[in-house]
Amino acid sequence: MLHRTKLSAAALIATSAVVLAGCSASDTGGEAADLTTVSIMAPYLVTNAPSGDNEIHTALEEIAGVTLDITWVPNSSYLDKTNITLAGDDIPHVMVVQGKDPGFVRNAQAGAFWELSEYLPDYPNLATTLPEVQKAASINGEVYGVFRARDGMRAAVILRKDWLQNLGLEVPKTTDDLYEVAKAFTQNDPDGNGADDTYGLIIPKWPGAIGSNSPYDVIETWHGAGNRWTERDGELVPSFTTDEWLEAVDYEKRLVDEGLVNPDYATFDSANWNEPFLNGKGGIIIDVHSRAGVLMSLLKESDPDSFQNYVEITGNLEGPDGVLHAHPTTGYSGFLAIPKTNVRTEAELRAVLEVLNNMNSTEAGALLNNGIEGTTYTLDGDLAVAVDSAPQALKDAVLSYSQLGTNVTGFQGYLPKQPTEYEQEMYDKRKAIEESDLESAEYDPAAAFVSKTYVSKGAQLDTIIADARIQYIAGQIDRDGLTDAIALWRSSGGDAVIAEINELASQNN
Repeated sequence: MLHRTKLSAAALIATSAVVLAGCSASDTGGEAADLTTVSIMAPYLVTNAPSGDNEIHTALEEIAGVTLDITWVPNSSYLDKTNITLAGDDIPHVMVVQGKDPGFVRNAQAGAFWELSEYLPDYPNLATTLPEVQKAASINGEVYGVFRARDGMRAAVILRKDWLQNLGLEVPKTTDDLYEVAKAFTQNDPDGNGADDTYGLIIPKWPGAIGSNSPYDVIETWHGAGNRWTERDGELVPSFTTDEWLEAVDYEKRLVDEGLVNPDYATFDSANWNEPFLNGKGGIIIDVHSRAGVLMSLLKESDPDSFQNYVEITGNLEGPDGVLHAHPTTGYSGFLAIPKTNVRTEAELRAVLEVLNNMNSTEAGALLNNGIEGTTYTLDGDLAVAVDSAPQALKDAVLSYSQLGTNVTGFQGYLPKQPTEYEQEMYDKRKAIEESDLESAEYDPAAAFVSKTYVSKGAQLDTIIADARIQYIAGQIDRDGLTDAIALWRSSGGDAVIAEINELASQNN
């Protein structure tokens, strides 16, 4: 990681002067207007919105070179506020848009937001080094915002380390290995208490529908079914229309039929997902790798002397075909979009993009992701050490201002230093697994494309498949019932979705 130093006051003033003076054509491909204030609407995920005079805001304005007028909106009501704002007259220069929801798609395609494809390459901090993610964040190949990058690979298998050791088992490398470990955790008394009171996999009732990164979705990708969509014979098709998907669901059903999964998997609240693992009832969780850190922290509280003995982690697993089909994220969480109502000319657009370019610099990245050096964090080499005594309002402010970070050229902050050597070792292991698995990532080839039929019917269509999957796993319907549900999906609008997606794909090749 590059060494970073804090900007001096003189350097900050110089940065501001460059922005306010505008940019020459040789700098960014066109003249920028003079802007003294840039307005932004963004969500906050903590109890209270940041005050407008906090240290982070002041420092960010110096880096941005303009006054930042930020409207903070509670995350719980952000989508509603977005729609209300777009329908009104008081529209900011920049809006955090949290995803490609139907309202945003309609507004973007109607010309309400600037399409940025030709402009972003002119700005070194906005010209992404993650083209697959930018494609996924686009709407049919058109880029209506600077995406906010997130970890590209998060899928992991988290296991009870002590149970593996007690039974002399290795960490699974394949889906067959996972089955064998789950079976042993269920049947071979892994905790040594002589009672038949454990099971392998812990799976909660999933709050999302098909393709929402549930443990089922991850297992299906591992089996070679693709990630939401896949290519078969030159055509893009939904993963659940493939033979590999049916084989994966048979695998999931086998786990349930043999009692290798918690019996309340269909109703178990995901808010309590950690509890069976912590209480010694279940031994395997398929989820994001950061859950391992959460589990270790909770175990550290309850058993500080031996918490390092309970958690093991590995990444994506090879499927029955002997190939690692790793299940990635989309790689982004919404984007910073620029409405045309308040940014009416190309010169004004370039001025706003220059501000966003400054806000994705290494200096701004440390500010947005870590806060104020010496106040909210200190540095130990290239790792950030949180200052526990920092004011809570400022700690909360860091979480809010991080919503403005894009990291489209890679993470711009400092990674956190872990509290103990063991926790640091496990954190580094997670990052290494993530990097390695990215080489085998199975991206959704249809992520960029927005089908009109799916916009209007997608939620109902997805529910058809999600409901049928859980009913089949539970034994409420047979294989014919499952395939009947896929046929129903097709006849209810799914075939139209497939046709529209493939038409869009052919237009964007």
